[in-house]
Amino acid sequence: MKRDGLKGWRRLALGMAAVALLGLAACAGPQATDTAAAPVAEKPQGPVWQRVHLGSDAAAYDFPVYANHPLNGDLSGIREVVLVQHGLQRNGNDYYKAGVDLLAASGRNPDEVLLIAPNFPGEPDAGKGFDGMPVWSVDGWIGGFNATNAPYTELSSLKVLDDLISYVTDPARAPNVKRVTVAGHSGGGQIVQRYAVLNNVDEGIRKRGIDLSYVIANPSSYLYFTPDRPQGKGFARYSTRTCPDYDHYKYGMVDMVPYAAGKSGKVLFSRYAQRHVTYLVGTSDNDPNHRVLDKTCGAEAEGPTRLDRARNYWRYERHLAGPRKRINHQSHEVIGVGHDQAKMFGSRCGAQAVFGTPASANTTGAACQAPQR
Repeated sequence: MKRDGLKGWRRLALGMAAVALLGLAACAGPQATDTAAAPVAEKPQGPVWQRVHLGSDAAAYDFPVYANHPLNGDLSGIREVVLVQHGLQRNGNDYYKAGVDLLAASGRNPDEVLLIAPNFPGEPDAGKGFDGMPVWSVDGWIGGFNATNAPYTELSSLKVLDDLISYVTDPARAPNVKRVTVAGHSGGGQIVQRYAVLNNVDEGIRKRGIDLSYVIANPSSYLYFTPDRPQGKGFARYSTRTCPDYDHYKYGMVDMVPYAAGKSGKVLFSRYAQRHVTYLVGTSDNDPNHRVLDKTCGAEAEGPTRLDRARNYWRYERHLAGPRKRINHQSHEVIGVGHDQAKMFGSRCGAQAVFGTPASANTTGAACQAPQR
């Protein structure tokens, strides 16, 4: 994400009387398109990252995060946790600083809210101080793929999110946490959507009385549960002559990442339908030639633009569910907003979804509407 976008985000935050959490992630698109466009992340400036020890026994590892509370300190006063995921540039420091601005503007008590920006180390990040930690390919972490360096080659980026959530909801460490929100925009929306589908920790956390929710905004693609893709007003199998691998992960169920191997699309959808998910898409995020839009054929099978892909996926969920199955998901279109994380999460529905801010209290955010088709 460009720094002028982050400045704009701060301006928006300072002008808001009540804004919800930030769940942004970079304007990262597909592996094919974004990799070429992605510069090496700059050496972090400003806030200092923390080294948190995750996992257990032989599978333990250290991982860098930015946070507004020392993670090895007293977290007994924390009631809500917000995970703010960076995008392709792996600049968690920028996302953390922007999140702090939004938290201040929201009027929430920062002593009760733990804001965390995980920072996945990438192969180009040598010299940033992430020594002795797992490292991912530039965009491999976005899809939940494994780290590339020994001895961490069995560690999925999705497992890191599991471990972070386990860490901050451990009753011995943070006994009063009642809500965890994982949110992302664009490339961050991609990993959050896959995580919301594939993780195995959701139900156990909610059984403990903790509300775990996901906010997915303007991703380039979604994970489909069957070989069907949008075709006219319905759904049918896509042509393998046009795209032989269209149903391969990260777009479909074929060649699933090891983190989620062993479950069918039917089982995954049935579980996912009951999870607390909010989808957001900007009505102006409709450029089929956007520079970081995923233009691989697997993504194109979902629709020509992010707006089309979002609308198609909402229809697809209803198609799979049929008339009897309830889906515990909400979908909103943010009117007049394009590929802009600040306006998406500052919108009335965005602020409410991420931070619980009543729409009536958000007088500066963009208006929202129900999905149109």
